[in-house]
Amino acid sequence: MASSILSDCSSSATSRLLPLRRALLAPPCRFRPATVAAPPRRPLAIAAPQLPLLPRARDMASASAAAAAAAASSTDSDACAKIIDGKLVAKQIREEIAVEIAKMKDAIGVVPGLAVILVGSRKDSQTYVRNKKKACEAVGIKSYEVNLPEDSSEDEVLKHIATFNSDPSVHGILVQLPLPHHMNDENILNAVSIEKDVDGFHPLNIGRLAMQGRDPFFVPCTPKGCMELLHRYGVEIKGKRAVVIGRSNIVGMPAALLLQKANATVSIVHSNTKKPEEITRQADIVIAAVGVANLVRGSWIKPGAAIIDVGINPVDDPESPRGYRLVGDVCYEEASKIAGLITPVPGGVGPMTIAMLLSNTLESAKRIHKFK
Repeated sequence: MASSILSDCSSSATSRLLPLRRALLAPPCRFRPATVAAPPRRPLAIAAPQLPLLPRARDMASASAAAAAAAASSTDSDACAKIIDGKLVAKQIREEIAVEIAKMKDAIGVVPGLAVILVGSRKDSQTYVRNKKKACEAVGIKSYEVNLPEDSSEDEVLKHIATFNSDPSVHGILVQLPLPHHMNDENILNAVSIEKDVDGFHPLNIGRLAMQGRDPFFVPCTPKGCMELLHRYGVEIKGKRAVVIGRSNIVGMPAALLLQKANATVSIVHSNTKKPEEITRQADIVIAAVGVANLVRGSWIKPGAAIIDVGINPVDDPESPRGYRLVGDVCYEEASKIAGLITPVPGGVGPMTIAMLLSNTLESAKRIHKFK
């Protein structure tokens, strides 16, 4: 079986989405939603850390085509997997957060604050920032926003970060990526106080996540959202085999660390992995975060597995008014006939990312003000 060349590119339909790439990277796969009951509500453990792409993807069409042929001969015509409804779960979480914020405001007169710094005028980044602001308002979080021109200096950004670091009304700081090319992402992200790093990207947060017996102040939002979906749908993690496809700092690596902390046996499939389909087929849980449309075919899936698809990729579709449609890293049509649970794209992981950002901001405010 041909080996695959994977890129470590994830699209967190969120604060970290890469620009859409209108390229048909693999055979198209139609989305077939099914109606499912809502998952039972489970109180969001906000006060405790949740146990919880980015070079361009190379063309995976040849490797995926062979797998598609095998999957077509071994699957039924109707989808049988239960859909993991990220929109519904995110809505439940936002409602829970709003209740917690109201209690906090009544008890100590404090409202959580989130500051967002946007450099430049990228339309996609402006959209993400606008959505975050709207989400904050809906739950009662006060939002602060700084918009800087594209040609701003790195020192200007660092100055605003320092101001927010020392502002007691700000409990979370988010620097919208990507930054202009003349800026050093690492310098800027490292300048954010670890106690306000609600994105969870500070190296000390990632380091604490990787260590036994340590917990980070914050878990990166998209991996945290993936884990929350697994928990809320009752997926057993302890002792199970899990495969994470992609090893980015934003999704893949922290997702693998979170699964390991939850006592799964974890394998990471990356750009140099031989026969990734054989490794993935052993997994009870798959988190795909590589940024290649329809890479994971039905033949890669173990019957009954839980599939979390982080990818969001545009593929040409003449029938769509936009000329394209969005698909994940997993071929939904094939995988849904074999898996036990699966996230759709869109409507799966994407809504969870902003919900987890709100959760992290509330968690920060409660920690800073010692409110339980």
